[in-house]
Amino acid sequence: MSDLVNLTIDGKEVTVPSGTLVVDAAKKVGIEIPVFCYHPKLQPVGMCRMCLVAIGRPVRDRVTGELVLEEDGSPQINFGPGLQTGCTIPVSEGMVVVTDSKPVEDARESIIEFLLTSHPLDCPICDKGGECPLQNLTMQYGDGHSRMVFTDKLKLAKHVPLGDLIWLDRERCIQCARCVRFQDEIVDDPVLAFHNRGRRLEIVTMSEPGFDSYWSGNTTDICPVGALTTADFRFGARPWEMNRVPSISVHGPAGSNMAFSTRREAKSGGRSVIKRVLPRQNELVNEIWISDRDRFVYHFAEAPDRLQTPLVRENGELREASWDEALDLVAAKLDQHRGSVAGVAGDRLSNEDLYLFQKLLRKELKSNDIDLANRRLGGGQVVAAVGMTSSEQVSPPPRLGAGDAIMVVATDLHEEEPIWWLRVKQAVDRGAKLVVLNLRPTRLDKYAQSCIYYGPGRALSTVQNLLTAAKVKTDSDDPLVEAANALVEANNLVVFYGYEGLSYAETETLAALLGNLLLVKNGGGHDHYGRENNGLIPVWPHNNTQGAWDMGIHPALLPGYKAQKEPGKNARSIYEAAGAGTLGALYVIGADPVGDGLMAGRGNLDFLVVQELFLTATAAAADVVLPAQSWAERDGTFTSGERRVQRYYPAIQPVGSSRPDWLIVAQIGERLGAGKAPVAAGQVFSELAKAAPQYKGMNYRTLARMETQWPIVDGHDAYYQGNVIANRFGMGQQWPATAAADSGEVFEAGEQVEAAAVEGLQVVRVAALFTAGTLINHSEVIAPRLARPTLILNSADASELGFVEGDHASVMVNGLEYRTYVAVVDVVERGLALMRGVPYFAGRLEAVIEKFEIVEKEMVV
Repeated sequence: MSDLVNLTIDGKEVTVPSGTLVVDAAKKVGIEIPVFCYHPKLQPVGMCRMCLVAIGRPVRDRVTGELVLEEDGSPQINFGPGLQTGCTIPVSEGMVVVTDSKPVEDARESIIEFLLTSHPLDCPICDKGGECPLQNLTMQYGDGHSRMVFTDKLKLAKHVPLGDLIWLDRERCIQCARCVRFQDEIVDDPVLAFHNRGRRLEIVTMSEPGFDSYWSGNTTDICPVGALTTADFRFGARPWEMNRVPSISVHGPAGSNMAFSTRREAKSGGRSVIKRVLPRQNELVNEIWISDRDRFVYHFAEAPDRLQTPLVRENGELREASWDEALDLVAAKLDQHRGSVAGVAGDRLSNEDLYLFQKLLRKELKSNDIDLANRRLGGGQVVAAVGMTSSEQVSPPPRLGAGDAIMVVATDLHEEEPIWWLRVKQAVDRGAKLVVLNLRPTRLDKYAQSCIYYGPGRALSTVQNLLTAAKVKTDSDDPLVEAANALVEANNLVVFYGYEGLSYAETETLAALLGNLLLVKNGGGHDHYGRENNGLIPVWPHNNTQGAWDMGIHPALLPGYKAQKEPGKNARSIYEAAGAGTLGALYVIGADPVGDGLMAGRGNLDFLVVQELFLTATAAAADVVLPAQSWAERDGTFTSGERRVQRYYPAIQPVGSSRPDWLIVAQIGERLGAGKAPVAAGQVFSELAKAAPQYKGMNYRTLARMETQWPIVDGHDAYYQGNVIANRFGMGQQWPATAAADSGEVFEAGEQVEAAAVEGLQVVRVAALFTAGTLINHSEVIAPRLARPTLILNSADASELGFVEGDHASVMVNGLEYRTYVAVVDVVERGLALMRGVPYFAGRLEAVIEKFEIVEKEMVV
């Protein structure tokens, strides 16, 4: 049976894949069938009836099954007695669809009239005014005259908070259920529901706190009217006043595509300000969704306490200085300490920033002492060899499904990178098998065919046993063996790995073991690397950790993973040298090692220079502070955990006299003899693309290339009707894993044995999406959702320590004190404690609780 179906729509012959719905088939050939309740990412329900069309099917002889023909030899078509919903009917061979007849026009007019009898008609003050499908379709299909008696209009509550982030205007709701269905079908957070019946039907929240979901903002995008709005945009601007600027998430490693809506405002001195964040379509990355972290945590870019001018320490105090004074001083001091200079960087910076930073340290200052300020997850070299391989074809994009497998190890995707959690869940919905290996249960477990929990210190030995079973290929009812067989025999295999409960050294070994798993051949003779929809994905802690590896922010690796002949000090050794007085100068860019508890003040450094957005604890201890621009004020590139290099663009004017990080570094280099500083980020990218072979052939033009994507999205489209931004600024490029070009090699991991038991209660820091930090603390709208610091104990351990649910505790870990609430649950095994909602601290080998104390007074967090 053919996978293609031939039909006719309004006299136009159309060929589409089997299973395509009539509304989609029409859209593919440029014929518009209006909808309200239908959404191409949701299951069709046929609720609004706006998509009514005439559908005819070929008549067949009941005895012979042959087509009944007209006198002219064409098939006889039976249209039946009435119109049908085009959003629920799949196409069939020979079908004839009519979308422009008088009965269809009358039906659309009637539906519009019916909807408007319950609608407030407050377009001049509605947030959706100007981008409202009901507005557009009323103008296109409405009668132009009304039989409505205004005094009979139903009055419902307005300005109803569904939660901290989303507001509901009940009068505007047209009961399409898109929001309810999205929460139920797509993200499995069924926290919205209908209440009451008839014209009094209304949306209510079914969770405490209200609308408890990491995806709530997406409902405002897909709402076809102004019933749902976000708390930070409500009554903030009109759509026609705003510009749309494409950008990339500055938070997670998935590289979610989004767009800023900006407007110039008098109260901001004529500066452009960000009014809202919307998803930007990239079906290979985030489809048309973004998490609430990406949507709401952007206000730090416009925070009033941003650094605006350089600061220089004089007589023990920081004072404002000119750029020339500050840069001259930095260059002179770094030059003075050549041979005794180190640099640490954050992994939220752009590729351009990081490349020039390592170049300055290595080439101009002759120092290999360069590292990420807080390196948590290893395995970059393994990822470079067997990382995830994606297709560049996006219409439709290839998807994992039946016959494929996914493994997730030592990470909580729902809290660390929600977009990847969603993609894994959707793959399982399509039939893929999921294996989870973790220290504890997570929300992903409910979708897994196999969940294997290991105790503290047993992660590596568990993965080693799974790898051994995969190589031997024996039959057994052992869950680990069954999981190994399912993974190896899958058509395609994708493996995610993280660092929960593991030290950095352990994650290096974990990556090697998982890389070796991908090299194991199955019964069909193929392995799982270098092919589309196969490979390893690290759950990096930040948006550009992958780029930091690529650019050589590593004491032993140059850009492009070339080995450094004489490896330098890692970050930990750098901090120790600073404290011991054996390091002369330290350059910190986009990081806060003092505030993160990694470095005890400035130690005995002679010179400390910090390049930052805010006056962090490290910046407050510096000799020179250089104000940097945020990613919203400049252009550059980030590289996702799938190694997709993507551009972002300047959306607002720079704060004060702040400058791009790459430019500041280049201007220091210029003073040290590096030659004239580049004038544009694209110029820096061209240079780094030559230094890192993986980026060969990339430039700002190729990163901006576009491919046809499905579904077709547009804010004024009668078919889709959502606020998702159509992607016209580029989908990025994925650099190829080296294993795609060669046969691959076995990664050195060694045999793993279970770690010896550690005396005392071990503690593991677990992730929470909304954990307090420098950036998120500047978004007041998200403050009620911040995870409160919590110590999670097994009931037996809690009883032994004298704790009960709700106690306040002081907990000492690695010499740092944390004030936490106490939660008692039995899903945590005895001898293990979890800490949630606290800053990152080192993994299992160094995380043993040193002191407990019940705090009677009110918590201070």
